[in-house]
Amino acid sequence: MSAYRTVVVGTDGSESSLRAVRRAGGLAGACGARLVIVCAYLPPRADEREARRARDQLGQDGSQVDGSAPAEDTVRHAAEEARAAGAGEVELMAVVGSPVETLLDVVARARADLLVVGNRGLDSLKGRLIGSVPADVTRRSSVDVLVVHTTG
Repeated sequence: MSAYRTVVVGTDGSESSLRAVRRAGGLAGACGARLVIVCAYLPPRADEREARRARDQLGQDGSQVDGSAPAEDTVRHAAEEARAAGAGEVELMAVVGSPVETLLDVVARARADLLVVGNRGLDSLKGRLIGSVPADVTRRSSVDVLVVHTTG
């Protein structure tokens, strides 16, 4: 098995997502891989249907970042956490879009071979009924997915 070359991790700035970032940072550092930290956000005037869909995807425990400035702050803070955990080469991306679509798009564009997400949303009733970010990306990803236990 070859080492991972590019690892993508998503964050919304929550402590739960930062646990996944730290795990991804340690793994990327151990493999000598590039780490791409992604924060999906909605523009300040996002259409209400898109905002509702993003909230439904995230579930009651999730948070959606609104606007580019908060998203850029989120990825900068996450990069500090990842570097402290051992990451070397770190790339930051604040991207307009829903979390699942954004993560899958970044994985493809970055030619990543690993996607890291937290498990938040997997154990909720809403997550089991309509889906959650970790469940949806795991089901749809074309690359390995590491689901980090970040809750509880």
